[in-house]
Amino acid sequence: MFGIDSSELALIALVALLVIGPKDLPKVMRWLGQWTGKARAMSRHLRTGFDAMMREAEMEEMQKIWAQQNEAIMKATSLPEHVLPDLSGPVPLDPDFAGWPDPAPPVVEAPPVAETPPKKPRKPRAKKAAAAVPAEPGEAA
Repeated sequence: MFGIDSSELALIALVALLVIGPKDLPKVMRWLGQWTGKARAMSRHLRTGFDAMMREAEMEEMQKIWAQQNEAIMKATSLPEHVLPDLSGPVPLDPDFAGWPDPAPPVVEAPPVAETPPKKPRKPRAKKAAAAVPAEPGEAA
């Protein structure tokens, strides 16, 4: 971490303990941790904003490239107007389509289901006797 060895970190901790004192050292460490967290949050926010701007710029470039490629494809595959059919008037129905709507499919009846014999009623089970708990002296049974 920042090129600091464990011996250097121990020396910094010892100097901080002597300068700040053992009583105020936890408060200072808490304050330092809060400021470090705020600095990290700000840098993370800045990075996400920068990344979003980069994605938007890349998307605009890609959209321009796609539009150019689409236009080139459309020019290469376009048909002359005398080949295209005239779709300005009504379109005649397909003769194979005259049966619309399709008739309903034939109904197939399910095979009869064999009847099952009625179940015999169950015999009630005998309840097990509760384990005999010895009564305490003076308690009625």
